[in-house]
Amino acid sequence: RSVVSIRMGNAHMRNAHMGNARRALGDAGEELAARWYTEAGFAVVDRNWRCRDGELDLVVARPGLVVFCEVKTRRSDQFGAPFEAVTATKQRRIRGLAARWLSEHPDARAAQLRFDVASITAPRAMLPSIEVITDAF
Repeated sequence: RSVVSIRMGNAHMRNAHMGNARRALGDAGEELAARWYTEAGFAVVDRNWRCRDGELDLVVARPGLVVFCEVKTRRSDQFGAPFEAVTATKQRRIRGLAARWLSEHPDARAAQLRFDVASITAPRAMLPSIEVITDAF
């Protein structure tokens, strides 16, 4: 398990106050995480994949590896770091969703699997920071 933290410039987190603020903030966080993985050499395979049991935020891959990433975005860590919201119950749900996703994508079954958490803090009027916990669970 490793943790990578960076501040991301030119991130478009300002739009998170329009419309449904929470959803917009989450969307902006997912976009930031997708960009982080792309810059690290991954291809985004799926975003917001849904089935009746829930949603996978981000599925990324590179040869031989598929990563299921749960993205948590907050304005501050006043109530804990964003990654702390990924409880054991949430982890079990994500594993089950990953199994469903794999059943629909048989070509990905031969790859090594990894479960990451992208923890994004995006204070107003400041650059957001992203902490990616690889092999989080």
